[in-house]
Amino acid sequence: MTSDDTAAPKSPERGGLFALFRRRKDSAESAAPLQPTPEPAPEARVASLADGVADSGLATPAVVVEKPAPIAAPAQGEEPARRGLFRRALARTGAGLGNLLLGRKAIDAELYEELETSLLMADVGVETASAVIAELTARVKRRNLGDAQALRGELRALLLELLEPCQQPLVIDRQTPFVMLVVGVNGVGKTTTIGKLAHRLQSEGRTLMLAAGDTFRAAAVEQLQAWGERNRVPVVSQGTGADSASVIFDAIQSAQARQLDVVIADTAGRLHTKDNLMAELTKVRRVMAKLDPDAPHETLLVLDAGTGQNAVVQMRQFSAAVAVTGIALTKLDGTAKGGVIFALCREFGVPIRYVGLGEGIDDLQPFDAELFVDALLATSDNVG
Repeated sequence: MTSDDTAAPKSPERGGLFALFRRRKDSAESAAPLQPTPEPAPEARVASLADGVADSGLATPAVVVEKPAPIAAPAQGEEPARRGLFRRALARTGAGLGNLLLGRKAIDAELYEELETSLLMADVGVETASAVIAELTARVKRRNLGDAQALRGELRALLLELLEPCQQPLVIDRQTPFVMLVVGVNGVGKTTTIGKLAHRLQSEGRTLMLAAGDTFRAAAVEQLQAWGERNRVPVVSQGTGADSASVIFDAIQSAQARQLDVVIADTAGRLHTKDNLMAELTKVRRVMAKLDPDAPHETLLVLDAGTGQNAVVQMRQFSAAVAVTGIALTKLDGTAKGGVIFALCREFGVPIRYVGLGEGIDDLQPFDAELFVDALLATSDNVG
């Protein structure tokens, strides 16, 4: 990962449908990047594990942290269960698309118009929806397709072309430790996502530690500690109003001493329009680099699918401040605007690591482009 805090990720060159989405870079490249507030880095608060974890604010779990046994191979029925989970979560987003082609035979201008309307209602975005319909029309004409079911197959292929480049699972390839920085605006579900992610990584055989870097929101530390107790994962914390960078520094240092696999650092929610708060995130990265020049190894932006196209604006601002390397799109089960994922992939090409499909602890799922598109196009009688 680049060490340049202000470098926004660039989408890889792609042909096919993505050629339709090549955007003018003039305004984006001329925009001045957010500048970090010059502040001195905090002093190290934890000298070594032998000094005791109390000085670092470590909330010791009820049991000793040990590496769990590797999980067993997926059960035979796991894939159908995941498919059903995706379908139920996207039932509202795909409500217009799924049933649109049922009973339709002819492909005409009215059908194309209804398809475009359904894409817009799913918050795919004006540019993306228009380009999909234009390419779909061209392919139907070129291949001389004559019925609505054949058109459905072409639509599925087009949507997959948009999403598949963003299907890149998180790879943890470091030993001591892999550091994840979790960022996002207020109320998107960062702390809950961290708790669910901790559960998932632990079930994969990882040892980990959580850093309560949200020191401003009321009860944020207690909420993360509750997730730590639930998953039997240690949590590093300090008092309300403490320096977030210092808390995360302590957590990384303690995890290094314990030789843990992963540190997940929470941060305070901040509006992407507040330059001073966004600049604070660059300070967190500078402090991390004192212990590991490559940290953070993943900067995960949590976005609420219910915000629709505003998620694109948030992604643009956060990537300018902290070089986002992955996205978790939450609350897909509670919105009809899940189509924003297409706009995110089209404009940024940043991996969609996880999607939130429900409130259960196992409902944070790795993103699967094929399951997503099939769920989006599922008919009402196939949901459930």
